[in-house]
Amino acid sequence: MINAHKYLDKIEIYKPGKAKIEGSMTKMKKLSSNENALKASKKAIKAYKEHCQEIHIYADGSCDGLRDAIASKHKIDKNKIVCGAGSDEILALLTQAYAGVGDEIIYSKHGFLMYPISAKRVGAMAIAVAENNLKADVDAIISAITNKTKIIFIANPNNPTGSYLDSKEISKLIQHTPKSVLIILDHAYDEFAAGARSYPDAIKIVNENENVVMTRTFSKIYGLASLRIGWSYSSKEIADILNKVRGPFNVGGPAQAAAIEALKDEAFFKKSQRHNKKWLKIFFKEAGRFNKIKAYPSIANFILFDFNTENNCQIANKMFIERGFIVREMAAYHLPSCLRVSIGTSEENNEVIAILKEINDIL
Repeated sequence: MINAHKYLDKIEIYKPGKAKIEGSMTKMKKLSSNENALKASKKAIKAYKEHCQEIHIYADGSCDGLRDAIASKHKIDKNKIVCGAGSDEILALLTQAYAGVGDEIIYSKHGFLMYPISAKRVGAMAIAVAENNLKADVDAIISAITNKTKIIFIANPNNPTGSYLDSKEISKLIQHTPKSVLIILDHAYDEFAAGARSYPDAIKIVNENENVVMTRTFSKIYGLASLRIGWSYSSKEIADILNKVRGPFNVGGPAQAAAIEALKDEAFFKKSQRHNKKWLKIFFKEAGRFNKIKAYPSIANFILFDFNTENNCQIANKMFIERGFIVREMAAYHLPSCLRVSIGTSEENNEVIAILKEINDIL
């Protein structure tokens, strides 16, 4: 038998939001993975289809055109941008490059599950820091830093809780973190969060701090989840390291073509933002009438609902399934009494509200 590294035994395989219910004959509506309710830009889809005529040719290994498009949109240096197969790959590459056996990687207790997985992949210790009312606790994170700390992961806003750290809190974290420690600001939901009170400008923060990296994705507001494409913005030195450890053709050609056109489609982008903000407001207005269900504040494209007990949560999940909806169970995030629900289409959202009212009445 060929033995893998023993530290890999500690990894629990990541389980994404369910796409179907085994044995169900009903066509289910999936609100478990925070996908864009409006799908994707028609311009992006057209570009993808057109590029499929060239799938016999290797993609541009440097993502040159896409990095040009990102740099132009955000007014940043393309040489500090690295593209990956989703931002997940970039998180893994950063961990591979800057941490190893015996090192420590800090994340908040209810943070994205890929953080501890990325740490354990390289034999590092994943340090889960307790949160304060389902929000990352900056003081607790600072207190957790040791001479073994190599990376701090901050999802902002956080998945699955929807909470976020404001500009002052991020500044405090940076000020009290040694420059030898990498701070990764995971801004997968940045575009949905835009306009939230004191929401930090991660690009500005990266420009001012060489030990800070921002990651972004095309999976959420741009609706390109299946194409697996994300990017990072960092110092030139960190970007150079990432380019050394990434695969030579890690982002497919059709994905690059679609992402370039997605960046150009401002109308679809704005429509997605408006739809999300409108329905967040409606959901929280309706949730204010519930007495058995708590909706945690969110600035992303999902809401975390707390049903008070694990048993109540199982009852709620069963009712969602019976009515044709798949939502995300949260036991893996140490939140067994909660379900995370993505913002869907207007029709889906109205149905979800009706289901939640029904659940509230029977609990």
